[in-house]
Amino acid sequence: MRITLPSGTPAELAQPQGEPTMGLVVVPDIFGLRPLFDDLAARLATDQGWAVCAVEPFPGQEDLDIDGRFAVIPELDDGRVMADLIAGADATGCARVGVLGFCMGGMYTLKAAGTGRFDAAAAFYGMIRLPVAWRGDGQGEPLESVAKAPCPVLAVVGGKDPYTPPEDVAALRAANERVTVAEYPEAEHGFVHDPARPAHRPGDAADAWRRAIAVLTG
Repeated sequence: MRITLPSGTPAELAQPQGEPTMGLVVVPDIFGLRPLFDDLAARLATDQGWAVCAVEPFPGQEDLDIDGRFAVIPELDDGRVMADLIAGADATGCARVGVLGFCMGGMYTLKAAGTGRFDAAAAFYGMIRLPVAWRGDGQGEPLESVAKAPCPVLAVVGGKDPYTPPEDVAALRAANERVTVAEYPEAEHGFVHDPARPAHRPGDAADAWRRAIAVLTG
């Protein structure tokens, strides 16, 4: 069901039948909160028994097209985004809460891991260093945040993904001993979360999900 966080940001909250075993905050990709993520939240709630809260990354700007979304990324503020993700964690009502995100949402997952609010993080092809075109006064470096993460972090990356070049992956591996990198050599960007994408790789996606669930559940 749709809820509104204290900031006014919309989110999708999915509850399992019975008492949830843990909470999970989901950070969508650049296209934002939409049926794909509503369905994902519901599926994780049903299959895993988690309380899942998927948070809109562009509150008040949901009608932007893809060019508009890329244009406003430098205006996004880490403080606001992190506050919304923490509010999403609170909305699950669970003592243990993980965070998981995809693409741009994977970048924010790496940042969220450094807040200390989350018990585990799984970032799917999140940008490890902030792309030059995305830099703005409110945007910090994901690598700097994840370096201070007190929780286990899984970074799922594709070997052919230009958003996660080898030098960035190497820096991520060295940044924090709590970080584990799962690299899929033949995968491009976005190979897990949307089966409709040409880059989708079912076998790699299934393995990445298995790893993510293991990290999140501890």
